[in-house]
Amino acid sequence: MGFSHTVVALFAFVHHVAAFALVAALAVEFTLLKGELTVAAARRLLRADTMYGASAGVVLVVGLLRVVYFEKGTAYYLHSVPFLAKLALFVTIGLLSILPTVEFLSWRASLREGSVPSVAPAKLRGLRAIVHLELGGVALILLCAALMARGIGFSGA
Repeated sequence: MGFSHTVVALFAFVHHVAAFALVAALAVEFTLLKGELTVAAARRLLRADTMYGASAGVVLVVGLLRVVYFEKGTAYYLHSVPFLAKLALFVTIGLLSILPTVEFLSWRASLREGSVPSVAPAKLRGLRAIVHLELGGVALILLCAALMARGIGFSGA
């Protein structure tokens, strides 16, 4: 099934915009977790995490569509070590993100009452460490993408 260059480029654009939004959301989370937890900061964290989840979903769905329909084809990518590493990192980051998301969602009742969620400083440090790991994982994904784009690590089909 041949798609026009415009459609292929549009899917690449959406994939990249979602990836940048994902990184921005993680950076916002990391920054907000460094400061004092206030009602406003907690609400921003919830919004940033929602943006993070939505953009991760778009990255995944559009990325898989690109692999299957719009780029070099599934066979090529399944023989690319950087692609497989990129996918494994994405899944790992997604699994890591569950803990902060669950924590942020648990704050909703407090926030509805207009009060600051009660969170131990050690828990906030742990959340910040997780988000820091996620950002590091994203940097590794970018390295894998650069390697993939150059055909490095392709095992041949």
